[in-house]
Amino acid sequence: MTESKRTAVVTGAARGIGAAIAQRLASDGMAIAAIDLDEASCATTVEAIIGAGGSAIAIGADVGDEAAVGVAIERVAAELGGPTVLVNNAGIIRDNLLFKMSVADWDDVMSVHLRGAFLMTRAVQRFMVDAKFGRIVNMSSSSAQGNRGQANYSAAKAGLQGFTKTLAIELGRYGVTANAIAPGFIETDMTRATAARLRMDFEELKSQLVSQIPVGRAGRPEDIAALAAFLVSEDAGFVSGQVIYAAGGPLD
Repeated sequence: MTESKRTAVVTGAARGIGAAIAQRLASDGMAIAAIDLDEASCATTVEAIIGAGGSAIAIGADVGDEAAVGVAIERVAAELGGPTVLVNNAGIIRDNLLFKMSVADWDDVMSVHLRGAFLMTRAVQRFMVDAKFGRIVNMSSSSAQGNRGQANYSAAKAGLQGFTKTLAIELGRYGVTANAIAPGFIETDMTRATAARLRMDFEELKSQLVSQIPVGRAGRPEDIAALAAFLVSEDAGFVSGQVIYAAGGPLD
């Protein structure tokens, strides 16, 4: 199977990092299944891919719902071919200090990040095993190291790192690699929401954070897309079980 004929599933593809990854992989010749909670929200991503001459479909699915994931992946296989590239990017935040955090806030974040990555990967891995080729990229975060007001998000992102390493061990013999990307500060709707939670002007927060980043700028969704593009490529076949921090410098 040539790379130009591969099908990639990207979750959380409506905007931000997910949209950037979907468009980058499409430009590399892959057919893209852009998945988000609401199918219509992926229209912009899909239109951009098709407008550039690529192939893509939008699918609405709750990645934390087992039945919905099954239906979504069967549709991908029927319309685009069996998926052999998976980017688990879907995520939400329900930030709060621990004593204010509700059980629902905890469960919702775990459902999307951890349960969602598990369900999507379980549904897709059989196509990868059959093809003797697969690439899985899980989106972690620098918050996996701990971040005030994000006990749920930090735990989920740290959990994804352990999940990734186990996938690498279990699936490596089938030609499948699994890696995690842990972005630092990236300019997205989610980081703007964090600024709002902190009751800070986004540009003020950005200025504070950039002052601590060695490369002297905030990250862009395209930075993460470029790294994902390498990890899902043929050239990355000997890179597996890794967590790559894309944060503009080393983290403590």
